[in-house]
Amino acid sequence: MKKRKLGTLEVSELGFGCMNLASNYGPAAPIDDAIKVIREAHSKGVTFFDTAEVYGPYTSETIVGGALEPFRNEVKIATKFGFDLGDNFGLNGRPEHIKKAAEGCLKRLRTDHIDLFYQHRVDPHVPIEDVAGAVKELIAEGKVLHFGLSEASPHTIRKAHSVQPIAALQTEYSLMNRDPEKNGLLDTCAELGIGFVPW
Repeated sequence: MKKRKLGTLEVSELGFGCMNLASNYGPAAPIDDAIKVIREAHSKGVTFFDTAEVYGPYTSETIVGGALEPFRNEVKIATKFGFDLGDNFGLNGRPEHIKKAAEGCLKRLRTDHIDLFYQHRVDPHVPIEDVAGAVKELIAEGKVLHFGLSEASPHTIRKAHSVQPIAALQTEYSLMNRDPEKNGLLDTCAELGIGFVPW
């Protein structure tokens, strides 16, 4: 499997998105089957696995953590924060929430570090500089290695990147959605050395 760089993070050319293992579109996969599929992907050369606390919620991270634990040092795990998953479900990008979310992610993923920690959706009520600052502190602590954004505008990317370099932007890009070509996202990522991860 060929490798690609997301900023300075090297990953397999193909990544494995683990959202649907946790019932976001249809019923959840049986846990044993989900683990077998993830491990088979690894055996074929996939080293980049993507999940999020909101998938399930929590189910996908738990599956990914269990599946990858035997060869954790051979793979890169991306997960995402940014939602309040309690009774008042909604966006939450406050720094104290980000740090609490990171602790939960680490526990469910059975690891001492997150290779790529994305803000799942930008919280319009929290300055992106505060979000980037919180992730920068997690990086200084060794709990996170790289910072990412999902579904962010070029303006937001630039503001966050000025505080903490962004390794990757994840956004929708397909035969049916060519927006990143039109709205400056691809150009911004190329200019700043940010990897682009399409979903």
